[in-house]
Amino acid sequence: MQGKTIVVTGAASGIGAKTAALLAARGADVVSVDINRPPDPVGRFIQVDLSARASIDQLVAALPDGLNGLANIAGLPPTRPPEMVVAVNLVGLKYLTTSLIPKLADGAAIVNLASLAGLGWADAKPAIDASAELDFDAVSAFCKAHGIEGARSYFFSKEALIVWTMQNRWTWRARGIRMNAVSPGPVETPILKDFLETLGARAEEDMRTMDRPGRPDDIAPVVAFLLSDDSGWIRGSNIPVDGGMSSNVLCQIHGF
Repeated sequence: MQGKTIVVTGAASGIGAKTAALLAARGADVVSVDINRPPDPVGRFIQVDLSARASIDQLVAALPDGLNGLANIAGLPPTRPPEMVVAVNLVGLKYLTTSLIPKLADGAAIVNLASLAGLGWADAKPAIDASAELDFDAVSAFCKAHGIEGARSYFFSKEALIVWTMQNRWTWRARGIRMNAVSPGPVETPILKDFLETLGARAEEDMRTMDRPGRPDDIAPVVAFLLSDDSGWIRGSNIPVDGGMSSNVLCQIHGF
């Protein structure tokens, strides 16, 4: 990572903070982005509201050309209003990413933080298709039209994000820009309690099955790997980093 300039969203806490610190320790020039100021910002800090187009536009304008990577880690838990969850976790993420493409260097890497909650993406095709061109102004109506309420907002945002990652496996191939995703299971972060409160039986079952929740330092090295030159032949992939939970769920679903 020596000499690379990497933008990390959600850098004020949890996985984002750990990723920013790890990248800096490996020699990267980090731009930390969050709606909240980190207690100890890593590198340059820029405050941004990922639910607002104007705020994202200001961020993009403030960033230099020649960025080597973007780690889209910021996200809202399912305890927040569903339209806010979809706006930040999906619409804002996509808008920031596509807006930054002209400022990315050739050979840059994009990593999206998805989730074990997105495992059922194949069963959500109608809503995911309908969200392809979703803009900020239409999020509330979209959620109402597709029954996206409560915890479903989080599941849907991660399902759609995984599909968007796969769809863009070759979009910027001519410039060597690649996009991948990482899907943690339950992780010990400030918002873990929000997931346990709202996801009910599914979360309880996950916690019983796992030997422990993940930790930010379980996830950050995988994000860093996908941002590094060592992952150059990985494109459009979603990598579970969940202590085996996705394999457990898939074996249960398919009777193995």
